[in-house]
Amino acid sequence: MSKAKVGVSMLYCLGESFNRMVKRLGTMDTKYIEILDDGTHDLNKTRITQLKEAAKSHSLTYSVHAPFADINIGSPIKPLLNASLKRLKQSLNNASAIDAKLWVFHPAQRTGISQFYPDADFKYMCRSIEQLYGQAEELGVNIALENLPGKYWFLMSTPEEFRRMYKETNLPVGITLDLGHANLEGQIQPFINELADKIVHIHASNNDGSDDQHNGVDDGNIDYVQFTTSLKKIGYDKTIVVESIPNVSHSIARLKHLLV
Repeated sequence: MSKAKVGVSMLYCLGESFNRMVKRLGTMDTKYIEILDDGTHDLNKTRITQLKEAAKSHSLTYSVHAPFADINIGSPIKPLLNASLKRLKQSLNNASAIDAKLWVFHPAQRTGISQFYPDADFKYMCRSIEQLYGQAEELGVNIALENLPGKYWFLMSTPEEFRRMYKETNLPVGITLDLGHANLEGQIQPFINELADKIVHIHASNNDGSDDQHNGVDDGNIDYVQFTTSLKKIGYDKTIVVESIPNVSHSIARLKHLLV
């Protein structure tokens, strides 16, 4: 039986130079790497060439995390929404250029004026997802929408919201189940119970339930023994990416041990 593949997000070294991050790629105890296309690590032609060379040298498989800083695919302000979509479409092209197997993106975030336009952010988000999915189809890139915590004003914190999105868009967009985010909402098991067939990617970190702390997998109240048992029960055989900031190597080793 196939089992989940353990990977790592390079989020933990976002504060380093891009060149130093690239040098780390060949030293990780995994061949599944999630590249963050954001901040000082935003991708361009030169960096894409570097990543392709690293993939060839070290037999790496990439996923790409879309930019999320100052991005809102449900913004009620049309120029800002258009700017977000332009940046995300550029990131989709970048993902295609490095032959990424998946592109992960964030849902809409409510704003200070959302209360005056009830439900508009969800509808704008669905239209944005349709645009992004259309470009992804043309590029041959698979995409997955990540769950975010409602406590930070994000949409898509529960299985119910994902079901609504599927109904309104009728698109087979995958889910990136972020365990840290789901833990803040008490939604880890509901996602597994209700939407197992939609989960195509997982972000693994831990927290104490109060904030998105991105701790190592053993540092928080998420029970990873129980979680990995649940993964085995549903036959999950895709990627689970460590997205912690401290204790990255330990988290990779711990997940590999639990998934045996």
